[in-house]
Amino acid sequence: MPQVGSSKGRAATGDPFLATVDTIGSWLGSAPGKVDSVLSGGERDRVLGEVGDINRAAAMGDTSALYAQQYLLDRIYQLYTKIPLGETAEGSVAVYEIGRLLETATAEAQDRLIDPGLLDEAPAEPRAYLTWLKQLARGHRVYKHPYYHEFIRNTATESDLRNYVMQESVVDGRFDDLLALMQVGTAGEAKMEIAANFWDEMGNGKPAEVHTTLFNKIFEVFEISEEELERSLTATSLLNGNLAVMLCRHRSLYPEAVGFLGMTEWMAPDRFVQVVHAWERLGLPEVGITYHRLHITIDSQHAQGWFHNVVLPAAESAYMRRAIARGILWRLNSSAAYLDERMPSAAV
Repeated sequence: MPQVGSSKGRAATGDPFLATVDTIGSWLGSAPGKVDSVLSGGERDRVLGEVGDINRAAAMGDTSALYAQQYLLDRIYQLYTKIPLGETAEGSVAVYEIGRLLETATAEAQDRLIDPGLLDEAPAEPRAYLTWLKQLARGHRVYKHPYYHEFIRNTATESDLRNYVMQESVVDGRFDDLLALMQVGTAGEAKMEIAANFWDEMGNGKPAEVHTTLFNKIFEVFEISEEELERSLTATSLLNGNLAVMLCRHRSLYPEAVGFLGMTEWMAPDRFVQVVHAWERLGLPEVGITYHRLHITIDSQHAQGWFHNVVLPAAESAYMRRAIARGILWRLNSSAAYLDERMPSAAV
């Protein structure tokens, strides 16, 4: 699958935030010791200060700063999620510190979107808690969002679907890796459920049916290049992908990952029904819609298994209940921002 590439040339517009991204990005292909020797003393303070400026501007609603923030975080995450062809800065203390600044700002921004006191309303009894989570999702404005139920289903063009699948690649195109990351340290019912989910993503051992392989067929239908994918990804698309990696990578955020990925699978079947309808309406090649057809059924099964085998056992703990709900709200709110953005841009 095409991956987001370097930021080379993105600062040509004179954007100071992207200039910082370009500078830091140029170090990511160097050995960690070399990067840390460059980023020491006053130079380190200067760069961290520039990253702080990006975070502050993004928090104030600057869209170019939000893009720079999420693009740089995505670049750093690639150090931990892609097999390199040469030297990388993985292991650099300075790059890790930059990544933590970006992660902290991103998490704080998502927490600000949660209504005060909402997490305190969660019932303590596990089954009542699960019902509350589903009601929370059904009452959210992203549930049955018009982007899917009106635009995609009824009016999206081939070009619109082409753009849609590029944006979706940040989560759908690497769901197997997200599951692999989040299962580390789990045990019992939760580990078995994640493993079963992962094995389905692996096509149950059949290489041609691996879900990322099926997803990539869409890129073949639309002839999407790596360079085009890089240009197309928006700030909110990158945000959704970065949140998934952040939650699945850090063990301290495991319960948030449970909520985030569980809600992703729970919402997928209804959304994918609309995508399949649009695909058929436009008469596009059948090979490109296999992934979405398959997930209408599979994700419905996965969501139920996830709720009962991962969420319910964890819900015995007050700490886990609060964190799982936090992850679900991060998913609902970030998805809403992403879909709201898609509506006007897709309609132009």
